[in-house]
Amino acid sequence: MSHLVRRRTALAGVPALMLGLASTQAANAAPATFPTKFSLPNGFQPEGIAIARGTAYFGSRADGDIYAADLRTGRGKVISQGPGTGSLGMKVDRFGRLFVAGAAGGNGRVIDTRTGKVLASFTFTNATPTFVNDVILAKDGAYFTDSQQPVFYRVAGPKPETIPLTGDYQHLPGNNANGISLTPDGRALIIVQSSTGFLLRVDPRSGVARRIDIGDVLMTNGDGLLLLGRTLYVVQNRLNKIAVLKLNHTGTKGEVVGELTSPDFDVPTTAAAFGNRLYLPNARFTTSPTPTTEYWVTAVER
Repeated sequence: MSHLVRRRTALAGVPALMLGLASTQAANAAPATFPTKFSLPNGFQPEGIAIARGTAYFGSRADGDIYAADLRTGRGKVISQGPGTGSLGMKVDRFGRLFVAGAAGGNGRVIDTRTGKVLASFTFTNATPTFVNDVILAKDGAYFTDSQQPVFYRVAGPKPETIPLTGDYQHLPGNNANGISLTPDGRALIIVQSSTGFLLRVDPRSGVARRIDIGDVLMTNGDGLLLLGRTLYVVQNRLNKIAVLKLNHTGTKGEVVGELTSPDFDVPTTAAAFGNRLYLPNARFTTSPTPTTEYWVTAVER
């Protein structure tokens, strides 16, 4: 058995395997022949996206199916059947394992992108309401947000850890902790609170949150976060735009330096990078979903 295969099959309960996501693709320019817009299956209701080695992975908030599309052609297929509850934020690591936030299921799971097999699953909470919304991979584990509970979750082995959010975090009606990223130095978490528009720097061990100083600007309708170097992209879903911020090394302070948008946006939720592009699924929250509702992916230059 190869070293890689051993590491894949030994996932559960091995904290050392919770490694950072693959990022080599972002260093290569996406060829101009790659489509900047392509369709997802009708009725799919996409929300999350992750990209590795020229393949984009999408989760359905309808039933949790995972769809994989080739960025060269835009064509794809369902590689893993969902559990009947949504698949939201996701990240893929360097071994091709897809970490998926499980929405109202209160859970998360890890999927082998080659086979579609569920390698591990985690129940975070049986409390209601719950909405496990997004995930980020760090050297010491995978961190998941919950938009309906004043906590976040850490997975570094077979038993998840629940960490209360305190400090400047105040739990309010509506969506709370949503998109999640690391700070540029990798020592803390960044969470956007949709109900307030605040960006919060969170100690991953204690859960103490401090508001990031970005002046008087609010990240209204803040959803997915993507950090590239010291540039933080904040997807503002119902505003149909992406705020572009420059952060200091520790993630305590930043400033808005621009925004990205596209006439093809229809409530984009989160972003993943490939070369000089950001790819975003359009969740179309303002359109009532039906089995024939059209959904698509939009790419913008960054």
